[in-house]
Amino acid sequence: MKLVKLLANLGYGSRKEVQRMIKSGAVTDDEGHVLGEGNLPPHEKIRIRGEELDPPSPLTLILNKPDGYTCSTDDAGDTIYDLLPTRFACRNPGLNPIGRLDKDTTGLLLLTDDGKLLHRIIHPKSHCLKVYHAVLDRPLEGHEAGLFASGELLLNGETKPLLPAGFEALSEKEALITLHEGRYHQVRRMFAAAGNHVLQLKRLSIGGLQLPAELEEGEWRELRPEELEAVFEKP
Repeated sequence: MKLVKLLANLGYGSRKEVQRMIKSGAVTDDEGHVLGEGNLPPHEKIRIRGEELDPPSPLTLILNKPDGYTCSTDDAGDTIYDLLPTRFACRNPGLNPIGRLDKDTTGLLLLTDDGKLLHRIIHPKSHCLKVYHAVLDRPLEGHEAGLFASGELLLNGETKPLLPAGFEALSEKEALITLHEGRYHQVRRMFAAAGNHVLQLKRLSIGGLQLPAELEEGEWRELRPEELEAVFEKP
């Protein structure tokens, strides 16, 4: 891969913009030597205006999604991509969320440019359970655990019952829900079917991967190899 294509694929600009950047002397190696279009040292040795390059593909990020952000650029308003460097939206291949969170749901979100990884995680055979913390409008009535675990709960407008889901009451208006699937607004619709309303919803884990305590809302970082392995571990 040529230097121009590499930088363009990482989102640093169009090929023409990258060519101008290279001609201006903004692209160097780690010792400060100016690079030309014909130079391509190892990725980790390339600098743009003295800064290290963004990680190459395949790249997977972990994000603590805040309230009010959507996961699609097709939606109006703030999106999760606004939390990342602007150039990340121009990467090729692009970064996509692994299982979306709706606008009002917070917590653990993974993004990747690795299509095979994305499908591996979301495929039912991977058994990547997802745990959510729900804060409810009204007190629990005691029938929720049996209803959610029954395998017979049919959401409004659907013809296929939900897979059995785990339930743990934390207080009269708080609960943990463990899902084996990821249907549209599933947790909120489950509680609606149980006669309640979700006020706050946060995803805490995917598989054996927990939302890192040190990752503040709106913060993100590259997913570590051991964390990726944890995704496929049973919690």
